[in-house]
Amino acid sequence: MKISTNYPITQGELEGRVVLVTGANRGFGRAMTLDLAKAGASVIMLGRDLGSLETTYDEVVDAGFKEPILYPLDLEGATPEHYQQLQADVLDSFGKLDGLIHNAGIIGTMMPIEQYDLKLWYSTMQINVNAPFMLTQCLIPALNKSADGRILFLSSSVGRDARAYWGAYGVSKFAIEGLSKTLSEELEKTNIKTNTLDPGRIRTKMRQIAYPAENVENNPTPESLAPAIVYLMSEKSKPLNGEQLTLES
Repeated sequence: MKISTNYPITQGELEGRVVLVTGANRGFGRAMTLDLAKAGASVIMLGRDLGSLETTYDEVVDAGFKEPILYPLDLEGATPEHYQQLQADVLDSFGKLDGLIHNAGIIGTMMPIEQYDLKLWYSTMQINVNAPFMLTQCLIPALNKSADGRILFLSSSVGRDARAYWGAYGVSKFAIEGLSKTLSEELEKTNIKTNTLDPGRIRTKMRQIAYPAENVENNPTPESLAPAIVYLMSEKSKPLNGEQLTLES
């Protein structure tokens, strides 16, 4: 299903909603953080680099948007205890969670499965699959406190149509697609909706690593695509559940 990026953000439309964004410190995560805060959401910015989290925090505040919350956490090294603490912190601070956006991820490397480095495989799977699983599992109780909860997994075309040499990244996105679909079935009688989103071409460092010969100027900026995230966290997208969504380029 195609999702338009030309969504007109209305100031205050997400007022009272609490949304956690992983990888919120740069790229698409930074852009969606700014637009979610612009729409009035309380954004919990999760990322491993406190410095860049603070830079994005300053951008949000300087723009006069809703003040976000910084939550430094390294998803590669995070343990179940870290996620339990996050759950406690969210419930203590807000009493609920309305949106969980799994944006953080790493590309790994481009090479045949036969030659793939084992340590890099484990690292990619830890960040791209295991961390979203543990984070979601721990935050479902907080999402259940919401009258309209959302889980959104950032995916990729290589997680829907297998492509040679995409290695751990491609496999991780197939896993995310399966995790999202399973959750949508298990949670269908709750107020939580679960979907995946392929953002398509986007002008980020990860895209440059994957396509080094590509002219980045031909790709949409994260800022031009981020309004769609506000739509997907708003009541207007409430009917969507178990969908494989793709942004219109």
